[in-house]
Amino acid sequence: MELDVRGEMCPYPAMKTKEALKRFTGETLVVLTDHAPALSTVPWEGAKAGFAADIEATGAGEWKITLVRQNGAFDARRAMAQIADRLRELGQE
Repeated sequence: MELDVRGEMCPYPAMKTKEALKRFTGETLVVLTDHAPALSTVPWEGAKAGFAADIEATGAGEWKITLVRQNGAFDARRAMAQIADRLRELGQE
């Protein structure tokens, strides 16, 4: 499933992701955004719901956040530390 929140500013990308995850029954949710602060808030909403996240730059000022459902033990703090590392790699710390 894909959730396009381009053109939305905080807190809407995170809020819309949280609402989508409540209804979501699949394994992978892709969130498209052009709002840099969403690169931390969207993965955090995913982590709270048991989803690991990866972030990919798709163009100038646009990103794809892939949230993947985790089964079993999931450490949200560790997941967010990995996101922080990824944001540094992307120059979005």
